[in-house]
Amino acid sequence: MAGVRVELELQHVPLPEGVALSTYRIVQEALTNVVKHAAPARCKVSVWADEHEVRIAVSDDGPGTRVLPGGPGPEGGHGLIGMRERVMMYGGDFNAGPRPEGGFAVSVRLPYNPAKR
Repeated sequence: MAGVRVELELQHVPLPEGVALSTYRIVQEALTNVVKHAAPARCKVSVWADEHEVRIAVSDDGPGTRVLPGGPGPEGGHGLIGMRERVMMYGGDFNAGPRPEGGFAVSVRLPYNPAKR
């Protein structure tokens, strides 16, 4: 993926359709941001789901300054805003920012009601 080595860790159960789609879109946007801002980099994606919540963690070790040609500038784009809005729909938790050791991390918790499958 565009100069990004991705490691995936996945543990899941069947999810309600809306939660599954939100999980997919959040991971997709977080990976897009890694490609746009961190490549070349290593990236780790972890998705853990049980009967009550989904936890997503995406982190990279890149410099956080690269932007693909023709793409939005460092202030442009709406990726983090869109991820935050998806998480808010489920009353979850969203954190994103630089890591102390370098790179960037996104952390998400999406609670859901299993009765609504």
